[in-house]
Amino acid sequence: MRYRLDLVLKPAEGALTRVIGMAERRGFTPQSISGEPAPVDGRWRLQMVVDGQRPPETLRLQMQKIYDCDAVEITALDALAEVRP
Repeated sequence: MRYRLDLVLKPAEGALTRVIGMAERRGFTPQSISGEPAPVDGRWRLQMVVDGQRPPETLRLQMQKIYDCDAVEITALDALAEVRP
């Protein structure tokens, strides 16, 4: 399954490395990453698309434990493609 993670990260050195490493250690393969700093609060808004066979809730819960991660939402992209005509 393919999932999109929408993350809000604190602007800290190594934050992106920790997020990517966590995804890989939990059995998910990063496919693409994009993001930008928010103009108001300086936090990073990051979207990461990953592939994996494990439950996405496992990854969400682990991402929330990373100190630099303020918020994470996961959307199943394969399910969205099936709904579209």
